[in-house]
Amino acid sequence: MEIIKTSSLVKDYDLGKLKVRALSGVDISITAGEFVAIMGPSGSGKSTLMHIIGCLDRPTTGEYYLDSELVSKLPKSALAGIRNRKIGFVFQSFNLLPHLNILKNVELPLMYSGMGSRKRRSKAMEILDSVGLSDRLKHKPNELSGGQRQRVAIARAIVNDPSILLADEPTGNLDSQAGGDILEIFNNLHKAGNTVIMVTHDPVVANRANRIIRFKDGLVADGDLA
Repeated sequence: MEIIKTSSLVKDYDLGKLKVRALSGVDISITAGEFVAIMGPSGSGKSTLMHIIGCLDRPTTGEYYLDSELVSKLPKSALAGIRNRKIGFVFQSFNLLPHLNILKNVELPLMYSGMGSRKRRSKAMEILDSVGLSDRLKHKPNELSGGQRQRVAIARAIVNDPSILLADEPTGNLDSQAGGDILEIFNNLHKAGNTVIMVTHDPVVANRANRIIRFKDGLVADGDLA
């Protein structure tokens, strides 16, 4: 079953008098439960596509269907609701709140979705245990290694049980050992039935996915199996 489908997706950015085309008519299809890597050089459009798939941005023209729903023309308020229910994000820079301990960081999406405090705490503790951080609940992000912080970011991304996990250069700030640990978590999430979509410039990282979609100059250059 298709979970993501784009048709003739175009994205332009207005930079003063200059118009920059980031996507030039992109057609992709991703099946529920796939592990897909999106590769391409800097400026190829891969991160722009990720932002549209994640409902963080809308295309200039074209259509984007998520779970068979046309979401590309929805208002920002509706997109925010879809993000919170269906999509988890993992970024290269972790994006954790430094003044909160890691338990509170992971609880945040549950708070936004209206879950009560006791249930919220229990769920966050369960997810942190699943990524091997049950002994670090009271630590703040700056007290953890880069690999541990990325595991917190993954826990926060999956705590709402999203159907899609989007990862933008998730191993970019990590050494090879920590990066390998993070990729193993993604692999386990994929085995559990999650759809995992990962942007990377690293072919070693991309080869952990089942399929690689390659971008060049705002277009899909190649989408063969890895």
